[in-house]
Amino acid sequence: MLTVHAAPLVLPVGAAAVAEGAVAVDGDRIAAIGPYEEVVAAHPAARVRRWPGLLTPGLRQDRARELLTRCYHPDPREADELGELPLWGEEFERLAATMDTARRAGSVRRGLQRMLRHGTTHVVGPFGGDEPALRTAVSRSGLVQTQAQGPAGPPDLDPFAAGGDLAATAHGPLTVGGRADFAVFDVPDEAALRAGGARRCVATVLAGRLVHRAR
Repeated sequence: MLTVHAAPLVLPVGAAAVAEGAVAVDGDRIAAIGPYEEVVAAHPAARVRRWPGLLTPGLRQDRARELLTRCYHPDPREADELGELPLWGEEFERLAATMDTARRAGSVRRGLQRMLRHGTTHVVGPFGGDEPALRTAVSRSGLVQTQAQGPAGPPDLDPFAAGGDLAATAHGPLTVGGRADFAVFDVPDEAALRAGGARRCVATVLAGRLVHRAR
């Protein structure tokens, strides 16, 4: 079913911003990008989803491998003891010493889910054959695997933590005919997005599927 995703501002990256814009999605592909009224007029039978804020390409998580293999993502039932943020460094090593396979797999699943909640659609590997369970979990998540040089510093679920702008942090531009991988953030513009970070994500669309919705 064709769906139109509308937002007060669409930033395709590599093309002009569209105020009161929309992205039409047909299956896993983008069918149109433009002003809302024009997109809806061209696709009158489409379902319409209206979002607040800013619609952008999905983000690329350069530290995905570390976040999944060198961090522990606490279960919500562990929040009182461990908090809600990923644990890494000495805290991770302490937990890893006694962590069984099931607990490690649960951490990986939660890490992938939390990436989606931060507008991530692409993850930097490698997720190689030496870790088949990890490779399978990433594949099942639907996140697109890619290669890039990751930044230095502590791993962070927020891809903007590395300091890049949207063009440097997005997986690439939104284009008609391209795969429908994008995110929506409840902020008014790119400056507010960089200041508030990807935690302001309210929706993530992966290959045309709504995989995260905060409201």
